[in-house]
Amino acid sequence: MVASSSPDSVPDDRRAKRNVAVLFLAQAILGAQMPVNFVLGGLAGQMLTPIACLATLPISLIVLGSMISAPNVSALMGRFGRRAGFFAGAAGGAVGSSLCALALFLDSFALFLAGALCTGVYMSAQAFYRFAAADAASETFRPKAISWVMAGGLAAAVLGPQLVKATSDALAPVPFAGAYVVVIGLNLVGSLLFLALDAPRPAPRAADAPRGRSVPQLLRTPRILVAMICGMVSYALMNLVMTSTPLAVVGCGFGQGDAADVVMVHVLAMFLPSFFTGHVINRFGVEKVIAAGLVILAGAGLAGLAGVELANFYVALFLLGIGWNFGYIGATTMLAGAHSVEERSRVQGMNDFCVFGLVTLASLSSGGLMNCLGGDPQTGWAAVNVAMIPFLTLAGGALIWFALRRPEAG
Repeated sequence: MVASSSPDSVPDDRRAKRNVAVLFLAQAILGAQMPVNFVLGGLAGQMLTPIACLATLPISLIVLGSMISAPNVSALMGRFGRRAGFFAGAAGGAVGSSLCALALFLDSFALFLAGALCTGVYMSAQAFYRFAAADAASETFRPKAISWVMAGGLAAAVLGPQLVKATSDALAPVPFAGAYVVVIGLNLVGSLLFLALDAPRPAPRAADAPRGRSVPQLLRTPRILVAMICGMVSYALMNLVMTSTPLAVVGCGFGQGDAADVVMVHVLAMFLPSFFTGHVINRFGVEKVIAAGLVILAGAGLAGLAGVELANFYVALFLLGIGWNFGYIGATTMLAGAHSVEERSRVQGMNDFCVFGLVTLASLSSGGLMNCLGGDPQTGWAAVNVAMIPFLTLAGGALIWFALRRPEAG
């Protein structure tokens, strides 16, 4: 556990607050590409492939790219600093969007998949914004720093779906290509923000410097293990349901604009609570906030099973976003306070590799459940929501186990 500040000292969080401002803007501008990718990935995939079960494969490959990239992005940051990793992420997003746009002009599903995989590099780097916010923050400011950076996604939640509506047909007769061209520009312009990030390159490690615990030792630490499980499940469930949402909305008789609006409400719900999640964590404790997130995620599943009217989609995806926010920010805060500086790169890379590994499985499962289980969109949508049960059982069981342990053993 990282040592806390002395009660008599007043922590200086000026540097941390500057970085939070930069990362908030990066989350808002660069983060707008993720709603674009998740709204259009399945729809474009459905257009490009004759095999319905593969329609959501582009989204799955974005997450797979994130999983593969996470340890490498973490190692790059550990050696050259946060800025290098964030520039690499923006480059991955620009290259990925370029390939996706070209694939749409060439009607090539394989090239579109390659673009999706490259886009995963950006998604991986974006996930480290929350850790970068915590780097220079005091223990008291840390949950607020993480949640405020995540709040930048609120602007992205509005901007991304609106870009889909405004630009999808801009390069007619090629559907969706215009949106991907705009995303290229988002990456090029948004990456300039990182020039203002106050995150020096790490000093070279001395030969006799402490190296911290090994990966097996870290995984045997209850607080780290439970934080990872809860973070993995919160993100995986969000992705499981959101991946199939545009296909379910359109398949149940509504329009692409309706699908974009449902995703917009979902992403708003993901990030709107971030303005106060840090305060809630400080007030009630991180374990209770994570537990609340899991309960709200269960409510999202129930709302999805209650029907396939447009209102059901809005309620389910709204609750899904709030549940993700409490569960994921809570797990991040729990993890950030459970390791030393020497272990930072190792823990964060390991965590995000595992998070995006489970999210990849959820994304792949989502497409199969939605398009290949049953003969209609209603049956597929129900299967997606039922599939939340084992994930929630795993995370809930881990959190209960941790709560029942003696405090000194955590």
